[in-house]
Amino acid sequence: MDALDGAPGLYSARYGSPDGNKLSDGVRRKYLVSKLQGKPHPWNARFRAVITIAVPKTLWNQAARRLNSQEQTPELQIFEGICEGEIIPEERGTGGFGYDPIFLLPELGKTMAELSMDEKNRLSHRARAVMKAKGMMKELFLG
Repeated sequence: MDALDGAPGLYSARYGSPDGNKLSDGVRRKYLVSKLQGKPHPWNARFRAVITIAVPKTLWNQAARRLNSQEQTPELQIFEGICEGEIIPEERGTGGFGYDPIFLLPELGKTMAELSMDEKNRLSHRARAVMKAKGMMKELFLG
């Protein structure tokens, strides 16, 4: 989160825990909102997912021959999906988990917890990373 210098970040499942143990989703949401009190609005935030695929050279060479390509590819392919939004102080919606009930998508006027499963599977950070990786996988395996 911008207002918290990147927190909760990678450790979001344990954010607010004094001993490093995982807290319940509700406790973590309350803790996050409490840390934002007094910070200017909007409380901009983002969900980020990264998918890394290791491509063996032999597999890439086979695909390159099939595609008549001379391109070299890094052995690691990295795909990032980002979902921009903002944190709101009151929970809305019953779907999802984690921070979804307080993560608002301003362009839709809905929290992640208010989205249908189809909407979430199109808009989430995980979905965006998977869709980027899917294109490379199709090219690699189907040509």
